[in-house]
Amino acid sequence: MVMATTASTAADMSLASVTLEVADPDSARRFYRAFGVDAYVRLRASEAHSTGFRGFTLGLTVAGPATVDGFVGAAVDAGATVLKPAAKSLWGYGGIVQAPDGTIWKIATSAKKDTGPATREIDEVVLLIGVEDVKATRQLYVGRGLTVAKSFGSKYAEFAPGQGSRVKLALYKRRALAKDLGVPADGTGSHRIVLGGTADAFTDPDGFVWETTAPSAPTLS
Repeated sequence: MVMATTASTAADMSLASVTLEVADPDSARRFYRAFGVDAYVRLRASEAHSTGFRGFTLGLTVAGPATVDGFVGAAVDAGATVLKPAAKSLWGYGGIVQAPDGTIWKIATSAKKDTGPATREIDEVVLLIGVEDVKATRQLYVGRGLTVAKSFGSKYAEFAPGQGSRVKLALYKRRALAKDLGVPADGTGSHRIVLGGTADAFTDPDGFVWETTAPSAPTLS
């Protein structure tokens, strides 16, 4: 598969914020602060119906295995459930946990050995949404002003983060994403996530809702 890198000619747009819709904002706020990712997400109270796989994951890229273990341990201590224990793989080392509100988080590193002590530093946060047609959704987003940074045909697409954006957006096939996370692909109801964009509000073909928002540091309120 040849990787393509393209750029949009439409008006500039970026992912400015990620809002998780949760049943208990106070409890979720405590969890995300203990986990160490409170700077990257906003919270909103919601009782929207949702069952099964919500169609997305948030991923943390960190420096080494010890740091992966530290984040996984902090999440579990705060109430998360382990979906996949941290382990070595062909691409590096990582584990997957599910927050009490249902959000799935993947913590990973490309390093298979530590070159220093564990830290609480995060190199990158990626929102990976599962879609039925990666190519079509990629083109929709490009038409709305997102810039493609990487594209692997109909399998995967990654967008360049906007200025000041804390979270990078990427697309993956929904069933492939569920398989990677170790969960059934079926799910109904709300995704329980709202994407804040720097352009007009819209809902994409897979039901992911975008709202207009100004770029700013997320707050857990």
